[in-house]
Amino acid sequence: MTASEKARSAPEAEATPVDFWFDPVCPWAWLTSRWMLEVEKVRPVEVRWHVMSLSVLNEPRLDELPENYRRLVDRAWGPVRVAIAAEQKFGNGVLGPLYTALGTRLHNQDLPRERETIVAALEEAGLPADLVDYADSDEYDAELRESHREGIELVGQDVGTPVIAVPGADGGRIAFFGPVVTPAPKGEAAGRLWDGTLLVAATPGFFEIKRTRTADPVFD
Repeated sequence: MTASEKARSAPEAEATPVDFWFDPVCPWAWLTSRWMLEVEKVRPVEVRWHVMSLSVLNEPRLDELPENYRRLVDRAWGPVRVAIAAEQKFGNGVLGPLYTALGTRLHNQDLPRERETIVAALEEAGLPADLVDYADSDEYDAELRESHREGIELVGQDVGTPVIAVPGADGGRIAFFGPVVTPAPKGEAAGRLWDGTLLVAATPGFFEIKRTRTADPVFD
């Protein structure tokens, strides 16, 4: 019996909560999120979605950013503000469907980050279209910053989105940035990557594995 078959045949096993912090505009976080949905199919895990913000993360170093990335950061406020407003008004459970609806449009379909795209995503997620007005509002920025802080403080300021955290054996939490991967693994390949990621992340004193990216995000 494979590991995925064991996972599916053990309903008595309590699902491990996996907290996942994302910014809707980040293509690499999007790929990691699609991988986590595959992991849910083959391992006893349950993803809980939270927002973080590339705009907030980069506030202290805006003048140092390359021009093209500065434009991305400046325009990233809208989608994440809509996401935090939806969570505040309708509960955490709406973030997963909204992220899927937004991410599919922003990344797979490469639609512009404008009002019409966000409205279509809200409607697909079963949310009121007028939530789009929060794209230009700072009403929930305090809540956005708090959600961002909760995620980034687990891993430090030197990384970005996504951040993933799971319960540790000692009662604490194991948290890490990434993994950064393209395309998103599927099936048992997704499960094996999860197993390996947890193995290294749970090793005391382990900090980093990295190599130069040689491919752009591949969405399928």
